[in-house]
Amino acid sequence: MGLAFTIDSPIKVAQFGIASVISIVEDRLIEMMREHYYRKLNEVYHPIDTHVPDYRAKRITDYLNLVNRIVSLQMDQLKLSAFKAGSDICRYFEMLPTKSPLRELYLKMTRCADEKEKLYLQSILRKKMSAGSIDVNIMTKLDGNASGNKGVPEQDGSDALAALRGFAMSDLTHASIVFSAGLNPRLYNYLEKFTDFDATAWGAFRKKVVIKVSDYRSALIQGKYLAKKGIWVSEFRIESGLNCGGHAFATDGFLMGPILEEFKMKRQELVQSLHEIYQPAVKAKGKISFEKPHPIRITAQGGIGTAAENDFLLNEYALDATGWGTPFLLCPEATTVDEPTLERLQNARKPDLILSHFSPLGVRYHYLKGTSSDEERLRRIAGGKPGSPCTEKHLAFNTEFTKEPICTASKKYQLLKSEQLRSLGLPPEELEKQMEEVHGKECLCVGLSNSASHLYNVPFLKKLKSVTICPGPNIAYFDKIVSLKEMTDHIYGRTNLLEGVDRPHMFVNELALYLGFLKEQTLDAGSDDKKVAYCQKFADNLQDGIAYYKTTSIAVEDPSFLPALESAEQSIQEMMAGLMPEVLV
Repeated sequence: MGLAFTIDSPIKVAQFGIASVISIVEDRLIEMMREHYYRKLNEVYHPIDTHVPDYRAKRITDYLNLVNRIVSLQMDQLKLSAFKAGSDICRYFEMLPTKSPLRELYLKMTRCADEKEKLYLQSILRKKMSAGSIDVNIMTKLDGNASGNKGVPEQDGSDALAALRGFAMSDLTHASIVFSAGLNPRLYNYLEKFTDFDATAWGAFRKKVVIKVSDYRSALIQGKYLAKKGIWVSEFRIESGLNCGGHAFATDGFLMGPILEEFKMKRQELVQSLHEIYQPAVKAKGKISFEKPHPIRITAQGGIGTAAENDFLLNEYALDATGWGTPFLLCPEATTVDEPTLERLQNARKPDLILSHFSPLGVRYHYLKGTSSDEERLRRIAGGKPGSPCTEKHLAFNTEFTKEPICTASKKYQLLKSEQLRSLGLPPEELEKQMEEVHGKECLCVGLSNSASHLYNVPFLKKLKSVTICPGPNIAYFDKIVSLKEMTDHIYGRTNLLEGVDRPHMFVNELALYLGFLKEQTLDAGSDDKKVAYCQKFADNLQDGIAYYKTTSIAVEDPSFLPALESAEQSIQEMMAGLMPEVLV
């Protein structure tokens, strides 16, 4: 989602039993939101300034405690409210999954003619209400060493460690920390310092660990790494490599369907293999251990767009849950998007969405063109002053020209790199190409934070007002602003927000993205043997995925599914024939 877009989603949706995830690395944004909500509650706001020791973690801890307190108050009020048509307490139950026993009990209550029985059922319903979890996310790559006021690196002061510490010290319970973007040994080792991640009973943790993965191998490696330290992973959240929002980590042509199938087939093997490592590690630390493995949830997200797809994933792959992100950007009751950006999202179509190279991390990044940040970046280039002021330094990792790491989206880096390129005597076309790559890097720290600043009219950074947003490609099919109830009704098949929209199945959409990625790689490969071999491996994996999908075409129940697979096969053959014509002679 990005930084600002779910920064206060729990305050909007947790009271309705809906879980959401806050990105907690950008502490300036969190401090801004602390001020906003303290003032909204008519409470005294005490700033946590940058001169305060460990201010990053303290900002995060206090904000999470504040969010938790607000949600608790909301739930208390909700449980005491009357069951009147259109009321929030009625919406709580009406938005539950259609087959939920709790929703069925609610419907039974609404049809009840006996007033005494009705009041009894209402009391049961109130007791069974619970808030959605307040979860947090840390992108593991954001782990550069932070320096204190005197320029000396702080002990355990990296962005990721401070964020983890802030979450661990909060009073959240039954919450999860979601790690994304791969294994970070320093960050994972740091988990051992906090007892909140220890089991309190079988399957019970005050705070749980969730890892986003792109394949089974990644889950096994990361799960074992943490199990050796006595840390149990309570959920592996499988995300499509390319059909997702934000940063995209393309697999080597491995498609989501076969990946989900492998998890289904090896689920018990995964649980048992992690338990065999976790159990002795916990005993060695003198902590509570259990002979039976703790449960592990397997969930999936990335490009889901219809109730049929949602049900198919849950039933075909025995998933515990699915995650929806991008469509909720058009739901102001759930996410925090400023009005101009909301309008751009509403009007976005396929050509407006690109898998860019704009991220300073050097990782591909889904990007909506035409935002205020995109326009500002182009204005700076046109004015001969490319690059952005680097105020946050969360992505400052480059030491190509400087001793102290700087961000590749910064003015300083782009000036130094441009001067270097001009001195190399490159052919004009090559110089232009490399200059475009340098100038394309965009400040994400500020761009992904500003939406909340605009929407709530609270200051973030003076003179830096532009907004970046990173929706998944799925946004191209959603074209209207909707209420929270409309979105949940769409997810559970009670309404269809895509009525009349020509949208391929999510597996086909992901396959198309991988085909586009492969085409880029083949055009770049030239006669480089390593690149050619990579393309061949990538193409072979895609072909294997297509073969698997052909066996599931009946279950998908989409008449366009099989023809799309056959068309994709033809495209792969044509691409590889162009890359290695001798193979097909």
